[in-house]
Amino acid sequence: MADDGGRESGSSYDASDPLSDPEERRVLSAALDSFRQYRQAAHYNITHLRRLSFYSLPSAHSDILSEPPFSLPSTLSAVDEAIDSNADIAEAILEVGLPAFGLDPADGSWKGQATPNDLDKARSTIRQFYRDWSDEGSAERHAAYSPIFTALSTHLPANRPADRHRQRVLVPGAGLGRLVLDLCLAGYTVEGNEISYHQLLASHYILNYTSTAGQHRLYPWALNFSNHLTRAHQLQAVAIPDVHPATTLETTAADTQSSVHYSERMSMTAGDFCQLYRQAEYEGSFDSVVTCFFIDTAPNIISYIETIKHCLKPGGVWINLGPLLWHFESTPTPAEREKNRQSPHGHSDSTLSTNTNSHHSARGRNEGIGEPGSFELANDEVLALVERFGFEMLEQKPAPETGYIQDPTSMLQNVYRPAFWVARRR
Repeated sequence: MADDGGRESGSSYDASDPLSDPEERRVLSAALDSFRQYRQAAHYNITHLRRLSFYSLPSAHSDILSEPPFSLPSTLSAVDEAIDSNADIAEAILEVGLPAFGLDPADGSWKGQATPNDLDKARSTIRQFYRDWSDEGSAERHAAYSPIFTALSTHLPANRPADRHRQRVLVPGAGLGRLVLDLCLAGYTVEGNEISYHQLLASHYILNYTSTAGQHRLYPWALNFSNHLTRAHQLQAVAIPDVHPATTLETTAADTQSSVHYSERMSMTAGDFCQLYRQAEYEGSFDSVVTCFFIDTAPNIISYIETIKHCLKPGGVWINLGPLLWHFESTPTPAEREKNRQSPHGHSDSTLSTNTNSHHSARGRNEGIGEPGSFELANDEVLALVERFGFEMLEQKPAPETGYIQDPTSMLQNVYRPAFWVARRR
């Protein structure tokens, strides 16, 4: 991740040097260390502690549960194998992430930095590969992405794949990079943005360093023992990635017949969306901004609206799909943050939310999403606010119902009914 102002062409990433700021270095180190600790922490918390509880049962009970059809010791051994397979992914992410930031694996300065919250984020990130990079997760992607692609075809002038390179699309909160890849495959010039080091490291690996489709076996549900109809459902494995990015880009290039190579049409930036895209160089830069399961990460959505308006061209379209699970609704109070600072196991002062899907950065702690204050709006209020800031609402309708990293066989189903709308900057 070379230092060239936070942006790089192709499918890899850049950021202004995070190692120059001590707090930023700590946040990066914690993310890296959480992938390093994935194997050991998962074995301890998921299976070791359960074994201790199991063998604390009366022997008559543990004997029954050791036999078929229960065979709980065998189940724990199978979960251990699943943890090892997931940990192979975590360690592959770490292996390419260290040199990407110029860190020596032999240098121990980045080790031992992960908090319990960082370990939760590493587990969540590994599990997110199910949604973004498995064939089984395609139903969730289709529900979220199909309305977006239809809207782009409807509201941007370049409908032919060969002409779409003229349309620049920005994807804030790009996560593991799948929407960015799919937009590039469709012919658009696309730039993703992400602030979470966990997500950046994982997407950097999957986009640039996997060697073949189906390279890894991911067990997305193995670490959770609740709401399974059968043990086989808990131990389901999926192959990731479902497509090999480089091969798919090469194959699709002939289909799109674009005069601009995909390496010049796909890029990622690392950093706070508001801080970065408020800069003068981004004014009027994009034909479309696509926010997918993103706007509810804002403590102050006005800042997001102002930033999107700044970087959209006049007449450009903002396409939004997602729920309003406001990530900062449970932000710790000042007293709670002070308690966390004083606790060796608490979250750092720069952590703005305990939700593992929320993103934070040490960089610019009093700017961007680090600005003080937060509020939550209903969907109709969001729409009114968007129009108040000079957008014309072109479409507004419910999106298809969908889960988010949802086990389709689980006895507990969480279903979103996302809002979908398209607004044009006047």
